[in-house]
Amino acid sequence: MSKKILEYHFPEDLKTMSDHELGLLSYEIRDFLIDIVSKTGGHIASNLGVVELTIALHKVYNSPRDKIVWDVGHQSYTHKILTGRAKQFHTLRQLNGLSGFPKRQESPHDTFDSGHSSNSISVALGLACARDIKGDQESIIAVIGDGALSGGVAYEALNNAGHSKENMTVILNDNEMSISRNSGGMSSHLGKLRVSKEYNAFKKQLKKTISGIPILGDSLYSGLGHFRNAIKYAVVPGVIFEELGFKYLGPVDGHNIHDLIEVFEISKLVEGPILIHVVTKKGKGYTTAEKSPSKFHGVGPFDPATGEMHDQCSAKAYSTIFGNKLIELANEDQSIVAISAAMIEGTGLEKFAERFPLRTFDVAIAEQHAVSFAAGLALNGLKPVVAIYSTFLQRAYDEILMDVCLQNLPVIFAIDRAGIVGADGETHHGIFDLSFLTSMPNMTVMAPKDDKELSAMLDYAFKLGTPCAIRYPRGNIENFEGNECENPINGSSEIYRSGTDATIIAVGKMMANAIKALDYIELRGKSVELINARFVKPLDIATIIKSATKTKIIITLEDNTLCGGFSSSIALAMAENQIEGVKLHAFGWPDKFIQHGSISELEKIFGLDPISLADKVCEIIEGKN
Repeated sequence: MSKKILEYHFPEDLKTMSDHELGLLSYEIRDFLIDIVSKTGGHIASNLGVVELTIALHKVYNSPRDKIVWDVGHQSYTHKILTGRAKQFHTLRQLNGLSGFPKRQESPHDTFDSGHSSNSISVALGLACARDIKGDQESIIAVIGDGALSGGVAYEALNNAGHSKENMTVILNDNEMSISRNSGGMSSHLGKLRVSKEYNAFKKQLKKTISGIPILGDSLYSGLGHFRNAIKYAVVPGVIFEELGFKYLGPVDGHNIHDLIEVFEISKLVEGPILIHVVTKKGKGYTTAEKSPSKFHGVGPFDPATGEMHDQCSAKAYSTIFGNKLIELANEDQSIVAISAAMIEGTGLEKFAERFPLRTFDVAIAEQHAVSFAAGLALNGLKPVVAIYSTFLQRAYDEILMDVCLQNLPVIFAIDRAGIVGADGETHHGIFDLSFLTSMPNMTVMAPKDDKELSAMLDYAFKLGTPCAIRYPRGNIENFEGNECENPINGSSEIYRSGTDATIIAVGKMMANAIKALDYIELRGKSVELINARFVKPLDIATIIKSATKTKIIITLEDNTLCGGFSSSIALAMAENQIEGVKLHAFGWPDKFIQHGSISELEKIFGLDPISLADKVCEIIEGKN
């Protein structure tokens, strides 16, 4: 690791460095990033791709006076280094350490808490309008990737910003990737722009030639605007950004610091909204990441010499089980199709896409569109499965409610990364899906405890023929043994273990914590009944009431916020059925945004680890709680 990085006084030292020194700095930063992230895990490929871009930004602009908004924000590591956080970088994504995303509470240089995609232009426009109302003079810059530009809200913002004529700069970081390789019309358009050297060379020569004509040169060049546009559109059909009201500059080599600084300086002199098209390479400078940018998008600790991940586990992940089961079902049913929002690999659909390319749809980072698109497929007789991470499914709330549930369409939602996900923190924890999905009429919501239940739930979902959500966690399958009862998935819960002193009803992955807690509880002489809920909506009311009447104590355990979650559904059911004399205790995540840290650390902090649960359950039984 380069120790020199820790000796700089950023961002002040950056202002006095020459282009040559800045170039050397880019190498030091890459070495520093690879060394640290190989230990902490994180987003490595995207950050290696924007080193020069970030250096040039902080060279030209004066953060935090000038405001930089990072779309998604996982590419902000160099930004953090250049704003005085290099010495804390070893704490990246660790409990109480630096976040892997911009966080306003962490530094005044972090303008906006990022984490989700496609909103940076909207935020930047708001900042620009507020600046003008207040009479301030700062520059406003949004940095957005070509993948994020596929999100619909980005176009809403471009349309509004172009019309507003506000002074602001949008930097389009074009690396041809989101997480999976980009798809769609905008990706194709940017491809044409990247190779439009003919137009750029023509434009440069035209200006040089005509501007050299004495007296008339400058005015003649200006008057040829329509002619130049005709040539431009002949070479690059429909430069959409200029049509929307932006002045387009580019493409610019995103790894040439001199060119970047030059174009940023020029953009500061131009009135109105500007879009600078910067072409970068994801994983730049680390050959292993350059060859496999998807693999090195978000990683755990790895060996920097070989790129091999540490702690590789042979156990299968939920996403793998999901993908394999869907292939099995699709082999038998030609109407099954799969939809992803730029997450083919992340959601376990890679093999499905290889096997059924014409039945796989990657709609890019456009979750709202993905759901409405699925509704259209279902209307015309197909059986769509929408595979999306829990945290990103929130973006399609209205479409799920209005386009799927209102019309009672057979769309299946495979919700990956549900619950606490760990080091990515607040913006990526999937702890709200049970709350918003269970409020939707016609929706069935299930949560498996293991691989067998996940497979069985997919079978059941296709038989239902109505909206259905199956939510499961990040990571590997738990191995359950000693199960006393394996009821089929038919709307019923499962009494995993019988007892008389209290009833624990656990949802999905929290079954593992409940079972471990039971071992401690039984050592203290307590008899606890454990119910595997399986169905969050509709509830298996009969089983729950029967157990509650027997034990008089119900304890719910969920990997979701308690606000409107599973426990709320249980409380409502108990009230509706007028069950008296039963005490209800709810365990889950509190009504707050949960910080980043390992899953085990966070569970311990909030009392959801097995030992803490065992202590609390015993206290409840003994009447101390």
